[in-house]
Amino acid sequence: MNGSAATPSPVDPLDGISETLDRAAYAGIAQATHGLAPGTLFQALSDWMLHLAGSPGKQLQLEAKFARKYARLFDYMQRSMHDPQADPAIEPLPQDRRFSDPAWTQFPFNLFAQGFLLNQQWWHAATTGVSGVSKHHERVMEFTARQMLDMAAPTNFLATNPVLQRRIVETGGQCLVDGFQNLLDDMQHMFRGMPPVGAEQFVVGRNVATAPGKVVYRNELIELIQYGPTTEMVRPEPILIVPAWIMKYYILDLSPENSMVRWLTDQGFTVFMISWHNPDGADRNLGMDAYRRMGPMAALDAITAITGSAQVHAAGYCLGGTLLAITAAAMARDGDDRLASVTLFAAQTEFSEPGELGLFIDEAQLNLLENMMWSRGYLDSSQMGGAFQILKSNDLVWSRVLGSYLMGEREPMNDLMAWNADGTRMPYAMHSEYLRRLFLEDELAEGKYRVAGKTVTLSSVRKPFFVVGTERDHVAPWQSVHKIHLLTGAEITFVLTSGGHNAGIVSEPGHKGRRYRLATRELDGIALDPDEWSMAAEQKQGSWWTEWSAWLSRHSGEPVPPPPMGAAAKGYAPILDAPGHYVLER
Repeated sequence: MNGSAATPSPVDPLDGISETLDRAAYAGIAQATHGLAPGTLFQALSDWMLHLAGSPGKQLQLEAKFARKYARLFDYMQRSMHDPQADPAIEPLPQDRRFSDPAWTQFPFNLFAQGFLLNQQWWHAATTGVSGVSKHHERVMEFTARQMLDMAAPTNFLATNPVLQRRIVETGGQCLVDGFQNLLDDMQHMFRGMPPVGAEQFVVGRNVATAPGKVVYRNELIELIQYGPTTEMVRPEPILIVPAWIMKYYILDLSPENSMVRWLTDQGFTVFMISWHNPDGADRNLGMDAYRRMGPMAALDAITAITGSAQVHAAGYCLGGTLLAITAAAMARDGDDRLASVTLFAAQTEFSEPGELGLFIDEAQLNLLENMMWSRGYLDSSQMGGAFQILKSNDLVWSRVLGSYLMGEREPMNDLMAWNADGTRMPYAMHSEYLRRLFLEDELAEGKYRVAGKTVTLSSVRKPFFVVGTERDHVAPWQSVHKIHLLTGAEITFVLTSGGHNAGIVSEPGHKGRRYRLATRELDGIALDPDEWSMAAEQKQGSWWTEWSAWLSRHSGEPVPPPPMGAAAKGYAPILDAPGHYVLER
């Protein structure tokens, strides 16, 4: 050996070409399958079939269940022919309202409904509990079987749906004409990239997102809105709200009567809101840390400068809550004491059981998503919205097909529905990092998440938490949200409210039918599991907003005069009126 440097390996000229070809191929597959990885479905099906084939006991059990269920159906058929009010062979699940109309108790439609429900129950048994099948594949199979059954439900077909038949007779067939027109209108809006029919009546800045305020800071990722006071005195600690960038911020400032922003200012709080830039291809390299630095950290700098307050109450919604939790952990690690409290709305910090959204998160699925985003640099809101609709296909897809396109009854548009159609994009780097580091690897809960090169953990956060979960959340199941009790010894007031991921949070006082459960785990107290917590929690009627306001007041100082709107001398002069510019980006 002569001590000379080793000759570097030659670069294969096909490396770049092969990567481009592979990415293009996967992107094409993603477009054809609407972002669902066929490899995941094939692996799940193979895993299930092979283990079921090797499980004679399970096969025998399923055969016996099949025989018993059809014996029950035959027995019900005989009883119902003599007594139309006979007890059914099976009751629908509580959330399944497809067969609630009395027409479904009449022969032969009662048999269609009962047969479907028994078949649904059998397939659940067939796709679960097969020894040897991985948990993820089991959940994929159970979910897939449910989607296939929902497509074939008797409610979806004229010949088997008595409610639809009655509607056709009552309208002389006009409902089908109206339904076809509804279909044409929706297709036209979709192909032209227009909002859904009726959404045009909700205009940002005119009748939604109308709380008076000023944009007092802007960078390439956020606009920070400071809302004007509505009381003579305010609490000295302002509130910073960090919404998810998967959604426009104004879900928390919808119509004046259900605006959380207006309600908070009326309770004597100074409110600041982050409004996120809607990214495009030029923002493809923005990662999670960019969102942290240019989002809540930049906002905190502005808020403390404007108000002069050393402490800020911070609240985060959904993905914004996850980012806020990471930010709080990094601040605690670095000795930054500017947070007075942390509030999380339907936000996960532990992702080992993320609910059915986790069905879309595995290596094959992420590979497909990353390649789908690669060419454009972002994930479009329509692709994310499609995944959420699949999770609740019975409510969000087939009920719409039946109501709008067959019965000719278009559901009236409201502010929440219009907001839901006003989607945003997700930059390539951030979305890939978020899905891999949090959903797939669960780094935050595992103590492996790094910010600025150093690990952060929620165990270092000792500020009080107010955490809200919702009963029917298909995005962030409340049992998963509840797991924050395992990650920190801080005081946690946990609220479980009625409603879903969005409607449960937009739960203004006076909203009919609202209820919630609440319990506080003291500092370094014992963490109960979700079932134990549910049994111990106090049940209350009404809106949880009033509970949160009282909690914030207890963790705040005595009221003082409101701070100025912006601080020009400190570089935070008001730029324009709320709702600002970024919320209008399409």
